[in-house]
Amino acid sequence: MISKNILLQFNNKNKTNFSNRGMNLENDINLANEYYRINDIAYIYKKPTPIKLVDVDYKLGKIKEAYFKTPSTTDYNGIYNGKYVDFEAKETNSKTSFALSNIHKHQIDHLINVSNKGAISFIIVRFNKLNENYFLSTENLKEFIKNNKRKSIPIDFFRRYGTMIKIKYSPRIDYIEVINNLYFGGNKS
Repeated sequence: MISKNILLQFNNKNKTNFSNRGMNLENDINLANEYYRINDIAYIYKKPTPIKLVDVDYKLGKIKEAYFKTPSTTDYNGIYNGKYVDFEAKETNSKTSFALSNIHKHQIDHLINVSNKGAISFIIVRFNKLNENYFLSTENLKEFIKNNKRKSIPIDFFRRYGTMIKIKYSPRIDYIEVINNLYFGGNKS
């Protein structure tokens, strides 16, 4: 018979660390958006991806076949301080760069178009292995694409031209703080 102590030692040595399980970037942003709404700071929502249902079993409540209706634009949009806000959130496991193939051309075009009409638009990129989150304005994203032939944005570009979003208690990803500093001179309204 195996003693409890030996079994506990084995389990502790071979235990996978799930401390951050479920706390991916999208979850963190959704929690931040809920915090902003509860505190009447901003009203920003995750946009659902439009799908076309082809075959549904209503008796079982099961979708059997569906496909994407149209390419979606970006992940999030809403209003803050009288300005339209629109952004895309992405994660990468790379320690050195963010592949531009992770963002579709129509999404970049959308960010540029809404920015040209006065919106605050940007991307938030999480470098998972570095535990770093960056806010990169559409203007900086556009300049990078215009001036580079690279297929990825190096981490150094984010560090130089982006703004690191520090992990906090509540909200964990306070991107509104970055918006305040970049667009409203640090003043919260």
